[in-house]
Amino acid sequence: MFGRKNPVMITAAEALPGRTDQTMPVPSEHFELGTPLVGPWPEGHESLVVGMGCFWGAERKFWQAPGVHSTNVGYAGGFTPNPAYEEVCSGLTGHTEVVMVVWDTARTSLEEMLRIFWENHDPTQGMRQGNDIGTQYRSAIYWVDDTQRAAAELSRDRFQEKLTAAGYGPITTEIAPLGDYFYAEPYHQQYLGKVPNGYCGIGGTGVSCPVGLLS
Repeated sequence: MFGRKNPVMITAAEALPGRTDQTMPVPSEHFELGTPLVGPWPEGHESLVVGMGCFWGAERKFWQAPGVHSTNVGYAGGFTPNPAYEEVCSGLTGHTEVVMVVWDTARTSLEEMLRIFWENHDPTQGMRQGNDIGTQYRSAIYWVDDTQRAAAELSRDRFQEKLTAAGYGPITTEIAPLGDYFYAEPYHQQYLGKVPNGYCGIGGTGVSCPVGLLS
């Protein structure tokens, strides 16, 4: 599947078996922020999981945002338990590369996290972002409660209006409840903090997401 011009999602029956007896080791602290990468999070903090192409550049967009407490990268939306990066890239796990962002609700908001998400990738490209092609690069928002679901759907609809006016096609972003979340390998965590000149495939449409999405 990897490398196909028009990749499609696999079914659970087609997925690699993965592993149920081992999990990925997680660094003790964020390379840039010095905070934990694993919850429970402090009181007054919220988290959201999003996919917007290669997770290296996506994670940096979030950790640089004011009010963000922590970020980490992982795999979500698929079938294979505890997948390795190479397995995800094969297209045979069903996962997409994602970022978990955790923020202080007294300093920033879900609305701002969604603005960063929409403005920093092209959500109309289906199973790709630019030259990165595969189901692991699909756009996604994985919500944890009805508030996040409603905000994601409303922000999608408002942004679609702006994209349509700018000549873009329909948004293909997957909006679904967060199921199993698997941390990516330690070297992927805050990769562009460790390798500042490393590959970054993040690029938006140039269209601004409307302010006041939840009002």
